Amino acid sequence: MGKTRLEAFSDGVIAILITIMVLEMKVPHGGTLDTLLEVWPVFFSYILSFIYVGIYWNNHHHMLHTCHRVTGGILWANLHLLFWLSLIPFASGWVGENHFASAPAALYGLVLLMAAIAYFILQQQIIATQGPDSILKKAVGTDWKGKLSPITYATGIPLAFWYPLVSMALYVTMAMIWLIPDRRIEKVLRNHDA
Repeated sequence: MGKTRLEAFSDGVIAILITIMVLEMKVPHGGTLDTLLEVWPVFFSYILSFIYVGIYWNNHHHMLHTCHRVTGGILWANLHLLFWLSLIPFASGWVGENHFASAPAALYGLVLLMAAIAYFILQQQIIATQGPDSILKKAVGTDWKGKLSPITYATGIPLAFWYPLVSMALYVTMAMIWLIPDRRIEKVLRNHDA
């Protein structure tokens, strides 16, 4: 199977997730700036979640460029990733509406952890399918960000029950680290095509 349907389906799901997140934001009642201050946690959690979904979409796009054929294992691993990404709007809404309370902050971290694990599984499935000379395997290398992410989320989950704002700060830090463009896949693809 070619990868076109997989890419189109994934892009569609991710676009819907972003749309759902913005539609869940309720317009505050009142015409003063003070009314906006009341909803800042909701807006903040939306921005953070939008960034996370964008990071996954960007990296997913680059990762699929290294894939030449799609197997059933890749399809299921991709659905597994999309499942966890689909929970981001719910977790984002809960953490924002409850002003970063402990349980919502822990759930937010759990969703991020599971999405990171699902992404790793998809990555490994693609590497296994493409064989020992996999372009993705060459590009991934040591993948320090991929290893640091689950550790950070796993630390933030229990921490949320004592210091939820510190937990959220860990999630923000990880998003900022991932915002720095990772050119490994592009570099390997350029060298491979040359």
